[in-house]
Amino acid sequence: MLLAAPAAHADPLLDGGKLVLTNGISSIEGSSGGGLASWATIGGMETDRGIGISAHVTEIELADYGWQSHGASIGIKDRVELAYARQNFDTRKVGAALGLGEGYKFNQDIFSAKVRLIGDLVYGPPLLPQISIGLQHKRSLDAAIVKAVGASSPNGTDFTVSATKLFLQQSVLVNATARLTNANQFGLLGFGGPDQRARSLQFEGSVAYMLTPRLVIGGEYRTRPSNLAIAREDDAHDLFVAWAFVRNATITAAYANVGSIATFDGQRGGLVSLQFAF
Repeated sequence: MLLAAPAAHADPLLDGGKLVLTNGISSIEGSSGGGLASWATIGGMETDRGIGISAHVTEIELADYGWQSHGASIGIKDRVELAYARQNFDTRKVGAALGLGEGYKFNQDIFSAKVRLIGDLVYGPPLLPQISIGLQHKRSLDAAIVKAVGASSPNGTDFTVSATKLFLQQSVLVNATARLTNANQFGLLGFGGPDQRARSLQFEGSVAYMLTPRLVIGGEYRTRPSNLAIAREDDAHDLFVAWAFVRNATITAAYANVGSIATFDGQRGGLVSLQFAF
């Protein structure tokens, strides 16, 4: 499936020249990619001639919890991405069972940066993917509680290396990400613990198929460390559909399964995310 590039905008600063959906969506941690995984993509609709911006809000309804993320990013000449996200995790009735109080919310701020090293998502040699390195610095706003559950620290930094390629003729996107992390439940329960203090290498994989130039379906799988003695942590996966209903706005819906959270198994449910990108 071949996609036509849009006409260039008059303003070279916000040129908006990327093909629709090739900027990815905002992940739950703010960086561009899929819902669960970080990709090598750079946020915003800019090409190598301008600057792009994007903003998102994401809601996840799990069996016993509610999860909300919102944030914004800036892409600079399709080379550098800087992003921020706030995650709010509502324990609802589980909060009372855990001794935190019903409806207690865990919160964290995530500051991320990503740099494209080589390759291009769409163009260039077909077997050379776009490769980016990144970091995500996460700061829990519930330091006393995450320390009480056994976390070594309320703050931590993940490091990522991602390779992503869109095979236009086959309408298929493939991504693989290696993440060095010691985050507990994506960082919401701090970092490290009695079972593992140091960072370990984890994997994130994504495959997507373009039904049309504006409609994509796919799935992701993300492994995670299990550092806390009080509860195991499972790998996460999702199945998603993303629709660019206008050029600068994308809505994503997904079935997400994150396994066990704080001894409560079967945490699966629906994800809905809205992103605006220029």
